Parts: sequence; C-alpha cells; structure tokens
Amino acid sequence: MQQGSIIRSERKNGPTVWQFRWSETGPQGQRVYRKRVVGTVEEYATAQAIRDSVKGLIAKPRSSDLRMKLIAMTVAALCQHFQQRELVLDDNWRSYSTRRNYTFLLDRWIIPRWGDYELSEIRTIEVESWLRSLARARSTCTKIRNLMSVLFNHAWRYELFDRNPIKLVRQSAKRRTAPNVLIPAEIKLLLDNLALRERTLVLLAASTGLRQSEMFALKWGDIDFSQGTMNVTRSIAYGIVGRCKTEASQKPVPVHPILAAALTHWRDHCRYREPDDWVFANEHHRGHHPYWGQVILRRLIRPVAERIGIKKRIGWHTFRHTYSTLLRSVGTEFKVMQELLRHSSLRSTIDIYTQAVTPAKHAAQAAVLSLVFSPNSDAKVQTAEREYSIS
Repeated sequence: MQQGSIIRSERKNGPTVWQFRWSETGPQGQRVYRKRVVGTVEEYATAQAIRDSVKGLIAKPRSSDLRMKLIAMTVAALCQHFQQRELVLDDNWRSYSTRRNYTFLLDRWIIPRWGDYELSEIRTIEVESWLRSLARARSTCTKIRNLMSVLFNHAWRYELFDRNPIKLVRQSAKRRTAPNVLIPAEIKLLLDNLALRERTLVLLAASTGLRQSEMFALKWGDIDFSQGTMNVTRSIAYGIVGRCKTEASQKPVPVHPILAAALTHWRDHCRYREPDDWVFANEHHRGHHPYWGQVILRRLIRPVAERIGIKKRIGWHTFRHTYSTLLRSVGTEFKVMQELLRHSSLRSTIDIYTQAVTPAKHAAQAAVLSLVFSPNSDAKVQTAEREYSIS
C-alpha cells in the first residue's frame, strides 16, 4: 500500500463512490492506516484521474519524522546510551567521583523505577510525586532529579527525544536540619587530645576549609612556607587522582603561621618529605598513595571526640562548615568568604560582586584561629551558628 489503493464502494443510499486507502508512519514509528472518499464514479472516470486528485494525501517522509521514530527508546536504553558516551573512564568532562555517583544513582534508583518506561511516557508530575515519596534526604532526591534531567538533555542532544519533561520537576535541596558545626572550644579540645597526624589533619581542615579530596591530595611541593600559601591543584577520591571540583577550587589558600608550624612539625616526623611526596603519605604503601581519610576519621578521630564529650556527628565536611561559620562570626566580608572557601559563585555565600585582596584573606584566617586558641569566644560563635543555619 505504499502508493495506496483505489476501491469502488457501493452505498445503500446515494451514488457509488471511489475510496482511496493508504498507510503512513505515525509519530511513534508505528504503521497507521487511513482512508478517504475521493468522489463518485461519475466524477472520476479513470484510475489516473483519482490518483491525480489524491497526490497530496500521501505524506513524504521528512527528516523530523525519521528522528521521531527513535522516541520509542526506553529509559533503560537511554541510560545505557548515556553511560557508553558520557561515563567512560577516559572522559575528562566529569570527575571520577561524579561518574561513580551517577552510575550508583542510575543502578539504584532510576533504572529500577523508570527503566521499562518509554521516553514519551515519562510525566513531570509522576516523577515529582515519586521523588517526594522517597524516604531519603532532600539532597539525595535533588541529585536523582538532576541526573534524570541530564539524561533527557542527553537524549535531546543526540536527537533521541525532543524535550525534557524533568525540567519542570520541583525538588527542594534545602536541608531539613542544619549541619553540625563545632565551636572553638570543641576544636581546641579535640586538637589537644589527638595524635600528631590526626591533630595536623584537623587543624588543616578547620583553618582552611579544604575538602577531604583536596586535603589528602596535597603534596609538599604545593605548600610555600616562605609566602604562607598553599596551591590546591588536584583532588583524590576513591584512590583516583583527578582535577579539583571547580576552577575556583584551584585558587591559592593562605597558610597561617600556626598551621605552617604544625605542618613543619609533621614533616619532620615523616619518612616522605620530598616536594613530590604526599603530605599524608601512607607508609604501608611506601608513600605511593596517601592515607584513606574515612578510615582515619572512623577509627581515630570520632572515637576521641566521643571520649572527650563531643556528641556531634563529625565528618570531614563538618570542619568546612565550621570554618564558614567562624569566618562569619568574626565579620569576614562575604566576597572574602567566597574566595577562602573557593566557591565557584557567591550563590554558596551571598550574591556580592567585589574583589578580595590577599591581606584580607590572611586577616580573616587569623581571626578564626584566634577564636580557637583564645578563651571566652563561644558565645559569639554560637550566635553566628544560628545565623548560618537560618541562611
């Protein structure tokens, strides 16, 4: 029926007519059969006359129609397509940890729930209701929602689909509870009860706000003791060395004299102290790899914190939140806070566009450490902590 067929159709009432029947491809790639009465046998004497009148009925295939055939792809097939092109090991567009987290979210949440759905069957409200029903943190639901949006953008880019239904899915990322923050007295108490290596790590984290992946990726050559600065040029996650989270993360970090003295003291006790050696090199691996941060935290730092009466749940990111709160408590300008925390934009602090100078960074860091190593400073910090949790 590629050219259609002409059928003579007798009617009980009225004259006999010519009926034209043909088939065409629908928007989902399926075969659609159509028919139409052309006219009476008196109006059209020959078959050629009928075909001349119905030339416009048979639609020629368009490029957009050919692309629309691919919409029948399932979400599981799209995930496979995405992984093969976007999550390959030699891809420099995303970090190793991001690719690992994407793979986990796909296998744990998206494919089990939506894998059998065709792309055209995904509905905004249905996805939104599903996310709200998950007994998971809002941040986790936001990551799932964002990854689903990335998937549909990927399908759009490769012309596998023509829209992104996740774009209108509403999902709040706001925490239900404020993150734990240590007060200066708790930091000082923790430092006084830790061994040299753990003390150096906690002081480094609390006085610079470095992320765990950045802290354990430091090498001695990254620290300029004469200038009092530290270059963060790499990160390490799950044993894989890669680039920093953002371009802003690679900005120099000030090193206070107290921190410099602690790092120097630690280096004097290290077997590996060359410029290309890890600052926290693992001796069990002959210095080829740094220590595993979560092991140190779980086995050494948290037990000490519990023993000395600190009931707060401590993670490496706790010290970054603490540093941010302490910076605010000493009246640090928001732009200086942004650069000290190395956020890519002021959305993580506040939307002010000014330039911070290096002396201001050093002064802000010194004010934070003065809180840690001086008494009677907790009240001011607790006020800042309340303000920080509200913002």
